[in-house]
Amino acid sequence: MLAATIDVIAKDSSTSSQFEESDQDLVRRCVKGDSQSFRCLYQRHQSRVRAILYQLCDPTTLDDLVQEVFLRAWKGLPKFRQSAQFSTWLYRIAWNVASDQRQIAAKGRSRLEALTHQSPTHQDAPDLMHLHYQDLVQRGLKNLSFDHRSILVLHDLESVPQKEIAEILEIPVGTVKSRLFHARAAMRQFLYQEGVQL
Repeated sequence: MLAATIDVIAKDSSTSSQFEESDQDLVRRCVKGDSQSFRCLYQRHQSRVRAILYQLCDPTTLDDLVQEVFLRAWKGLPKFRQSAQFSTWLYRIAWNVASDQRQIAAKGRSRLEALTHQSPTHQDAPDLMHLHYQDLVQRGLKNLSFDHRSILVLHDLESVPQKEIAEILEIPVGTVKSRLFHARAAMRQFLYQEGVQL
């Protein structure tokens, strides 16, 4: 029992000192085999990765998807360019995982439709009196294309700068601005139709 407590204290103290290190320093130590440094990178970035995935994917698969992002990051660290920003690289992996998940979900839906031919799609009208704002935003995001939703989530909800979004999605900054404009317009239209006065 005492040995376990000492081990936890040692891990906590080493982790707290690692939080003072830059991502680049931690990455260098990870590549050399230091798993504690990767644990620190995980603790530093997992909440933001989780928030991005939450907006882009089915929340019921969230834990698995976060693990997938960090598993891909761990495997890809030896190929990581030290000149790049770790967070941009990691958010690109998160976007790729979300994109893969979207394709898997689409295939699953088409298989289900093929099996059931005409499955009932009963959907209750939303009760606006009890509708929470976050639920409304989630529904609005689901109405957007994946590309527009990605831009809106990264920029407006996660405050990622446009230049970094361009790097994450590997598109020009001008395309980021254009998609952001159209995504916001579509979201405003959705909220207006739901009776939200902007």
